[in-house]
Amino acid sequence: MKIEQEVKLDFIDVLIRPKRSALSSRSAVSMERTIQFKNSNVNWTGVPIIAANMDTVGTFEMYYQLSKHKMITCFSKHYDVSDYPDDLDKEYYMISTGINENDWKKLVSVMKKLDAKFICIDVANGYMKKLVDFVKQVRSTWPEVVIVCGNVVSREMVEELIINGGADIVKVGIGSGSVCTTRIQTGVGMPQLSAVAECSDAAHGIDGAIISDGGITCPGDVAKAFGGGADFVMLGSMLAGHSECAGELIEENGEKYKVFYGMSSSTAMNKYNGGVANYRSSEGKTVKIKYKGPVESTIHDILGGVRSTCTYIGANRVKDIPKCCTFMRVNRQVNTIHNGKEV
Repeated sequence: MKIEQEVKLDFIDVLIRPKRSALSSRSAVSMERTIQFKNSNVNWTGVPIIAANMDTVGTFEMYYQLSKHKMITCFSKHYDVSDYPDDLDKEYYMISTGINENDWKKLVSVMKKLDAKFICIDVANGYMKKLVDFVKQVRSTWPEVVIVCGNVVSREMVEELIINGGADIVKVGIGSGSVCTTRIQTGVGMPQLSAVAECSDAAHGIDGAIISDGGITCPGDVAKAFGGGADFVMLGSMLAGHSECAGELIEENGEKYKVFYGMSSSTAMNKYNGGVANYRSSEGKTVKIKYKGPVESTIHDILGGVRSTCTYIGANRVKDIPKCCTFMRVNRQVNTIHNGKEV
């Protein structure tokens, strides 16, 4: 048994210290960046924010809105090959896959149809040797595809997946999502900001990249994830509840809702696997999200918030946030006296 004594931090534990800035307007901030991926030897230019591959969020409807802003949508792996439309811009979507034999067969079929630029190999536990082997298989089959894989929260597995697996981007986050109960069910995880800091340091030392996946509750958290070293930030609950999300619109007592659930929840396993197997437990929640209407206003809110962060710290580009960012540990982030409904 070993105990690490160093305190690990989440987004809620810090604020970003403002500093003198020559920027006079949010409009002067560039949210786009160009990234050269080491193992695929291709590059990408866009806004490094990604809709999560949860089946209620990673939809084609979400893609059509986010791609207008050069943001990426990671499609749910539960789409059939015939579901994919023919007008997708490969710069702004990822296809998703698991790591079993049927997943491989489906991936081959999808790639024959799409010739996608990004493949996201997604498992809850990124520490399995089987994931590394699957990443190697994908890299061998499609040498010029940008491979995303995860999820992990520590240095050694980031290095394993990039150096030995051949991944370009590692997805970071275990138990940090709003509808994830992995930490409750297993006791496993790491506070997200510390995970991002450790994993980005590991990835950048070997010319890799990371996605901060989970734990984002507001635009300020997106900025903090970038400040911690994330190359991309993935959003689930912030994009949930919109008209572009899958699932029926529910009306109760005059209020409208959409259902949102974790992909390891009993809801997801009942839907796709015929129930929760007797050797495992549900590691996700199912919740009702108040209906938010079109996602466009939320996109502007997120981008505007991050641009504002940049003006506070003198970062001309989203790429510059880490080098301009100083975190302060805090006991409280905000004044909560007026936490009721806004008028």
